[in-house]
Amino acid sequence: MKRGYFGTDGIRGTANQWPMTPEIAMRVGLAAGKRFLTPDDRRHLVVIGKDTRLSGYMIEPALVAGFTAVGMDVVLFGPLPTPAVAMMTRSMRADLGVMITASHNKFHDNGIKLFGPDGFKMSDEDEAEIATLMEEPLDKGLSAPAKLGRAQRIDDAQARYVEIAKATFPRRLRLTGLRVVIDAANGAAYKVAPTALYELGAEVIAIGNEPNGFNINQEVGSTDPRALKDAVLKYRADIGIGLDGDADRLVICDEKGALIDGDQLMGLIAHSWKKAGALAKPGVVATIMSNLGLERYLKKLSLNLERTKVGDRYVMEAMRAKGYNIGGEQSGHIILSDFSTTGDGLIAALQVLSVVVDSERPVSEVCRVFEPVPQVMENVRAERGAPLEEAKVIAAIADGEKRLGNKGRVLVRKSGTEPVVRIMAEGDDETLVKDVVAAVAEAVRAVAKAA
Repeated sequence: MKRGYFGTDGIRGTANQWPMTPEIAMRVGLAAGKRFLTPDDRRHLVVIGKDTRLSGYMIEPALVAGFTAVGMDVVLFGPLPTPAVAMMTRSMRADLGVMITASHNKFHDNGIKLFGPDGFKMSDEDEAEIATLMEEPLDKGLSAPAKLGRAQRIDDAQARYVEIAKATFPRRLRLTGLRVVIDAANGAAYKVAPTALYELGAEVIAIGNEPNGFNINQEVGSTDPRALKDAVLKYRADIGIGLDGDADRLVICDEKGALIDGDQLMGLIAHSWKKAGALAKPGVVATIMSNLGLERYLKKLSLNLERTKVGDRYVMEAMRAKGYNIGGEQSGHIILSDFSTTGDGLIAALQVLSVVVDSERPVSEVCRVFEPVPQVMENVRAERGAPLEEAKVIAAIADGEKRLGNKGRVLVRKSGTEPVVRIMAEGDDETLVKDVVAAVAEAVRAVAKAA
């Protein structure tokens, strides 16, 4: 499918430039509204949340104009995490949900994510239909004056989500006596995350919780955890939790200031759920980028690692198709389908905290469940042509795989967002891994230069 407006995670771009203009946002509202209107007499509903970017004030009313113009009622949540919008879509029996966010990007970007009535991210097929409808004239398919939609803002969405998140934490446990630093990235979870942790009993130190429209993900959050590490050490906290701008992913910082990535967290939760008999199937779904150390660790637990291509939507698709209830990415998107239909940084953090509290041991001991193997990555620019299909590159990859044998792996792929080829290798021998990456990169450069 030619995705057109839609990338791998909705529509995203620089605010007030194509495709993130008010006109495109209104076209999304018109098109998605038409797609999900059904021929009956009931009122149709769309729910809309957003993060804290200045441009949200521009995109939100444009979406509302589109949806109401085709006869859909709109409920506006204001700042709310992406996973909360997905939950509310389903719990409020909405026809679809919309999240206005550019996730971990800086404030000058924004985006639109769509969720179906089941709370799951919109399928490629639905996005293709919406993209086609977006090309129609603006005055096609509009409602009669008496059937226009209404819009209202509700104030209890954040409180609802806090209660949902708290309910995922074991009732027999409390966070009493635990000092927690929470970095909300000046984003969508700036209120709900500190509140949930406090109400569960923690001593909460909140940073990245003063959004001003410009400072989302600015030197804070999971993608820039320096402030989180500094705060953990300064306040002698037991744990640090860093979320990104829309709170669908996280990073953990232990009491010593060391970071713990999504691979370690997936391993930790999988082990905990296996002991509790909570695994729907014996395994975890992760992407091709997850460390070989995770795969080996899970194998020792008699658990499988199912790999998908990069992107949390593909992880979720595999989880649904194969019946797994834990999945995620090394970057910190952790999907726990018993609780949520998409990555949820706060709920994943609460699962980690439950293990920490239950074990009565430091985070540095609890959360490092395996030793990652050395992993080396390099990007090579390739403006034209298809270097991965050239014999020289194929031979270099095959040679690398032969040299690593069963003690490593090579992954070479085209970027979906840049004109580059991404080369990754990992294995027990770091020197050998570096040599393999260098050899493949040299072959790709030679072919790209010739093209």
